[in-house]
Parts: sequence; structure tokens; C-alpha cells
Amino acid sequence: MGPEAFEMSLVLVLLTILLTFSATSSATDHIYNVGDNVPLFVNKIGPLNNPSETYQYYDLPFCLPDPVIQKKESIGEVLCGDRLTNSLYQLNFRQNKNEERLCQKKLRVSEVRKFKDAILSDFYFQMYYDDLPLWGFVGKVEAESMSLSEKGTKYYLFTHLLFDALYNGNQVIEIRAFSDPEHVVDITEDVDIDIEFTYSVSWNATSTQFQNRMEKYSKASLLPVRQKIHWFSFINSVVIIVLLMGLLTLLIMRRLKNDLRKCLSGDEEEDKEVGWKYLHGDVFRHPSNIPLFCAVLGLGTQLLTMVCILFLLACFGVLYPYNRGALLTSLVFIYTLTSMVAGYSAAAFHNQFSVTGWERSVLLTGILYLGPFFVMVSFLNTVAISYGATAALPFGTILVILIIYAFLAIPLLGLGGLIGYCIRSEFQAPCATKQIPREIPSLAWYRRTPCQMFIGGLLPFSAIALQLHHLYASMWGYKIYTLPGILFVTFIILIVLTAILTIGLTYIQLSVEDHEWWWRSVLCGGSTAIFMFAYSIYFYVRSNMTGFLQLSFFIGYNASICYAFFLMLGTISFRVSSVFVRHIYGAVKSE
Repeated sequence: MGPEAFEMSLVLVLLTILLTFSATSSATDHIYNVGDNVPLFVNKIGPLNNPSETYQYYDLPFCLPDPVIQKKESIGEVLCGDRLTNSLYQLNFRQNKNEERLCQKKLRVSEVRKFKDAILSDFYFQMYYDDLPLWGFVGKVEAESMSLSEKGTKYYLFTHLLFDALYNGNQVIEIRAFSDPEHVVDITEDVDIDIEFTYSVSWNATSTQFQNRMEKYSKASLLPVRQKIHWFSFINSVVIIVLLMGLLTLLIMRRLKNDLRKCLSGDEEEDKEVGWKYLHGDVFRHPSNIPLFCAVLGLGTQLLTMVCILFLLACFGVLYPYNRGALLTSLVFIYTLTSMVAGYSAAAFHNQFSVTGWERSVLLTGILYLGPFFVMVSFLNTVAISYGATAALPFGTILVILIIYAFLAIPLLGLGGLIGYCIRSEFQAPCATKQIPREIPSLAWYRRTPCQMFIGGLLPFSAIALQLHHLYASMWGYKIYTLPGILFVTFIILIVLTAILTIGLTYIQLSVEDHEWWWRSVLCGGSTAIFMFAYSIYFYVRSNMTGFLQLSFFIGYNASICYAFFLMLGTISFRVSSVFVRHIYGAVKSE
């Protein structure tokens, strides 16, 4: 079995395990009888413009149940900042209620100020009922009073919540929460105040089936007019990209055919024009710092495998909007299981050049991404703890993640490396490598690495800029990305365009007799991630996000995502360049 066949078999086994796990873990009926108590869980609160800055629901002085019990949550839910807690709301299945009293509460001055600060920051709350999310606002601000005798800003607290629920047979299909503007309390003055919180529940039948109940959130996030614009922009981008790729491919192939024709003609004058032919003794010289290079390839292969599996899970319906924590839970376990792919890829490539020292490559593979990531997460966790935000990871969750990494990811990484060592193969170069490296001539500024990286990153970035904006709006806003198919096609286009540009840039580099293409192919392919990060900064500046906590989380997690794309695209770029270089020098040798 060859290395490529082994990697494919390993990926298929991992995918089968994940699909089986997801199918068994998500099976539930959600069936109730009339009058059954379906618990309503309160989750979190936070300012509307800062999606990462969320706090526990009872950090505001709402009506407290006795006792307060937190719902057991998965790793993904905790990583998302979800903290589901029981509440005093009694929403019995298909039982209407009107002006039901929740509690009578006397707010002290300090509690009034908490509500005022929350209302001023446009705080929202989130709840869950039968795994369906619902939202509402804490209160409202009126900049100027309508009365001439009472000028100035007024703060009003909503005290009545209206639940509008839909059912089909014995299952809950939809639920919404409305803050009644007729039931408000003026809390502008910093004085003690008595408040009565109430709620109403209205049940109505619907023909919507249970399996389609999540479609409401998709329609709410992507209106028909916006969807037409979205599709038009996407198709327009695809047409332009396909034409560009066709043009680049045509130019590269024509130039390459001319070079091969000159090499085979036997004319010395024409032969001298083909600069890359003279590098046959140096072009397959292995790069400097081979352990680091192998670690980059191992991680890039692992991340590419992980992204492909996530797309497949989305296509199978395992990942969908508001499946609480499913994406992050999948990320944790898929990254852990694909550690074997990383170890195998790094060790197998290293052993093509040397049968010793592959352990260092595997070790670097284990820390090259997770090392900086753990440092970043530790800093962000410290910031979240100082703010008292739900983004702060509990000690138990941190301990579980460390145990998973120590007792599952690391052994799988080592096992993959051992397999790569056992089924190793020698590097088969079409041409023999000379002992003394050929001197590289002085290059013009536009042929050097920074300029090549700029070109290699700008064009692929321009192809994905539209979808990247929608993705950022989903990650750092309240738009739900409901078209994973388009995202997958965009990802394929990104890979193809990166591959074509890399081949062109590698060919140009070899044409000026620069044989150090190994690292440059990685840098040119991964440079798209630099433009992605720069665009994320632009996105933040144009948004309404504020505060150090939100800025820290935005920069930290976007940097991690872009770093992952750098490794992934850099690996693809090198693999494609390697095939291209082997092909052209093999063609010359065979003739």
C-alpha cells in the first residue's frame, strides 16, 4: 500500500467513525403530551455588537429559581460560551397562559444601575426551549422624553415576556419571545424600586414538520432578495475565476511546451534560453531545516483532512445552525483523531531523505500549531476571567481538553509517525543531485520572495473575498451561514487557483535559475492567509464591535484561523509544485 492510499484509507475510517457517532448521539424524539413540563433554559446575555462578550443570565438581577442548577453541557457548548441554567418560567406543552406572575422583586440601587448599564449597551438575552433558541432585549432607551417637562435620556426595563409557540401534533416546532413595550418600568432614577415580572404563553398549531423546524432560522438570516444577490455575486465570481484560471493555464502550458521543444531541438542557441534546464543537479536538493518543513507538511495535511471532513458532516446534516456546540465539539475530536494523519505525513516525508531524526519532525508537528494556539487561548481566557464573561473556560473543561490531548492526540501522533517510518520509501528524483550547490544569480526585486508572495496571495484572496465577508459576518455577527455548498465550491476554487498560481510562480523562479523553490512554494501558497487576516482587521474597523475583550478574541481567533489556512494552503502549494517540477525534469530526462 502506497502513502497516498494509506492516507485515503485512514481518512475514510475516521469519517465513518464520526458519522456513526453523530448519528447515534443526535437521535431524540422530542415528543410530549399535553401539559408536560418542557423546561425553558436561560443561557446568556451580552451587548448586541460584541458577540464574544457574553455573561451568565443571572449576572443581571432577574428572578432567581431556588436552587440555580446549570445544565450539563458538551465541550463544544462550553467553548461556545453557553451556560444553560434552569428558570422559573413554566411553559407546559400546549397550555396557554396570560399575565402569569414570575416573581415580585425589589431592586436595590446597585441592581438598578446594572440594568441601566445593560440597557445602555443594548443587551440581549438568549434562552433555549426544546433545543430551540429564542432571543429578546432587556430594555430600551429613549434619548429624549416626549414630555417637555421631562427632558433627557430615559431607561425602560421590560417586565413582561410573551412567548409565541407553534406545535405539530405532540412536538414543538417553533417558539419566539417578545418583550411587551406596554409593560415597562422607568428605571432612570437611581432609587430602590419594586418590580413585578410576568409572562404569557400562546400555543398555535402549524403544518410544519419537525424535521424542517430549523429552516426558520435559515430563512431569517438570508432573505430572498439578499439570497438572489448572494447567488448572482457568487456565479459572477466563479465565471471570472474560471476564465482567469483558463488563461493562466493556457499561458503556462504554451510557454512550457516551447521550452521543452527548445530542449529537444538540439540547437545550442535555443537551449541556452531555457534557464531551468541547467538546474537539474540542484532542483531536487532538499530544503534547509527539514524537520520544520516536514512539520509544516504534516500539519497542513491534517488541517486539510479536518476541513474536508467538516464539509462532509455539513453535507450530511450533522452540522447545522444552532446545533449547540456541534461545530466546536467536532473540531476538537476531528483534530484529535487526525493527529495520526499529521504524524504519518511528517514522518513519511522526512524518511524519504533520512531514516534518522524523524522523531523531531513528529515532535515539531505536535507543537507547531497547538503551541502558539495554547498560548493565545491562555491569554484570552485570562481576559475573559477578568471580565467575568462566559467565554472563560472552567477548570474542568481545560482539564478534559488536556487529557484528550495527552492521552489520545499525542499517542495517535506518535503512532502515525511510527507507521510513516515503517512504510517509508526513498526520495526518487528524476535527476541526480550535485554535491556543490549551484550559485543563484542576483534577482530583480519583483522576482524575490516578498513580491512573489504578494502575487500568489492577492489573486486567490480576490476570488474568495465575497464568501469571506459572509463567513466573517456569520462568525462575528448574527448572520447564519446556511449555504455550505457554496462555501465548499469556493474552497475548491481557492485550492485550484492557488495550485495554478504556484505552478506559474515556481516555473518563473526556475526560469531565472533559482533552485530554492521548496520553501518559497510554501510561502507563496500560504500568503493568501495574510490577506485574509488583513481583511479581518478591515472587517473589525467597519463593524460596531468595541472593547478590549471583543478585540482580543477577534484578533486571537482570526489569527489562529489564518495561521491554519497558511499551513494548509502552503502544503497544497508545495505538493502541486513538487508534481510539476518532477514532471518537467522527468520529461527532459526521458527525451
